[in-house]
Amino acid sequence: MYKFPKDFLFGYSWSGFQFEMGLPGSEVPNSDWWVWVHDIENIAVGLVSGDLPENGPAYWDLYKKDHDIAESLGMDAIRGGIEWTRLFPRPTFDVKAHVERDEKGNVVSVEVPESSIRELEKIADMKALEHYREIYADWKGRGKTFILNLYHWPLPLWLHDPLKVRKLGPDRAPAGWLDDRSVVEFAKFAAFVAYHLDDLVDGWSTMNEPNVVYQNGYTRPAGGFPPGYLSFEAERKAKMNLIQAHARAYDAIKEYSDKEVGIIYAYTWPDPLREDIEDEVRAIRERELYSFVDAVHFGKAADIEEREDLKGRVDWLGVNYYSRIAFDRVNGHVLPMPGYGFSGERGGHARSGRPCSDFGWEIYPEGLEKLLRDLAKRYNLPMMITENGIADAADRYRSHYLVSHLKAVYEAMKEGADVRGYLHWSLTDNYEWAQGFRMRFGLVYVDMETKKRYLRPSALVFREIATGKEIPEELEHLSNLDFLVG
Repeated sequence: MYKFPKDFLFGYSWSGFQFEMGLPGSEVPNSDWWVWVHDIENIAVGLVSGDLPENGPAYWDLYKKDHDIAESLGMDAIRGGIEWTRLFPRPTFDVKAHVERDEKGNVVSVEVPESSIRELEKIADMKALEHYREIYADWKGRGKTFILNLYHWPLPLWLHDPLKVRKLGPDRAPAGWLDDRSVVEFAKFAAFVAYHLDDLVDGWSTMNEPNVVYQNGYTRPAGGFPPGYLSFEAERKAKMNLIQAHARAYDAIKEYSDKEVGIIYAYTWPDPLREDIEDEVRAIRERELYSFVDAVHFGKAADIEEREDLKGRVDWLGVNYYSRIAFDRVNGHVLPMPGYGFSGERGGHARSGRPCSDFGWEIYPEGLEKLLRDLAKRYNLPMMITENGIADAADRYRSHYLVSHLKAVYEAMKEGADVRGYLHWSLTDNYEWAQGFRMRFGLVYVDMETKKRYLRPSALVFREIATGKEIPEELEHLSNLDFLVG
């Protein structure tokens, strides 16, 4: 039996764009992701699915139903979202903040006084803000924990027009994270939200998976992420602006809140397939997996020069984990190997023989344990699993995935990792970005036509674990994946 501490949190995570829309009046049409997934050229060439977010699970209207289900499954925490575009469909450039830059032009300080927040109120959709208050208050009123994440990928169209960036270039279009005005505007947004909603929030996260934004947007144009603009220089610039945006939002939140502020990062486990490349794979982790959080924790990283204004800007770390990346030596070079991790066979098996999700992601819980132990040694920060789950429409593997990964968390905690909770991705099925409704991550199946919710069997496994704060003996066998190996 694997027992978790009594105050260990079980729950789920959601984001605005993926969950909120679904019924008339809930649409958010002024974001980069909205125009991207509606673009006829993107749909025609298969960059996006053709499914549309306005047909989604309708959390904006049905949140009480989802909260009822979550409570019935023993959940005591939610990591929720707020859509920047829903609050600010119009530009906020004219609202002044006190911005300081260093001699290299870096944004080292953004102060957003209360007078600026009053000016932002004149631009904001205050009805939308009030509805967010109702959603969060419903969960908090049940005596539960609520963590609010500010940015989960969609940017206002006035800040980023991905179709224009792709066609005209970033110097002739609203360029999103390639324009450091986004750093300043994000700090304003963070200050505004903290000022108005701090009383309902137990903890803050500035952004979710910034690495997915700069990597997929600028180095993987076939991946279906805006703006689909191939440029390694642009990737580096977007990364630096996201780092600065986190640091400046951290400072802005702290002006109006005494709660802890963290960041949620998309982690994999870079895994050597042979012992003699361990040192080289460790160097890859240093350079590619850890540098973002290194920058905002230590103030410097392997690829980022030291900056005091970035140092110490993270109080807790959100860990999103789904699978590994396996490395081997090929023709003298250490390279990711196809067929493992995120490049397995969709609905089939990885080269390891392990089963893969509908996405083709190999089930590899060992990577989560190794990752948590590594992160604990590196940062000595409180952590929370803020996303972990599997695209599995038939619910073949989700119970095994859930139990095996929770066992990995337990083992890492035994070795000293300070993990405070486990938030599943997700409670219900969602709109999975470029994949639309093809990938089903929910413990709860959603009929997108009727919006009806139905428990999958794995939801009952989750309930047994969450209500008892333990993996009971009769479910321990689900952590053994050997008999699933093909």
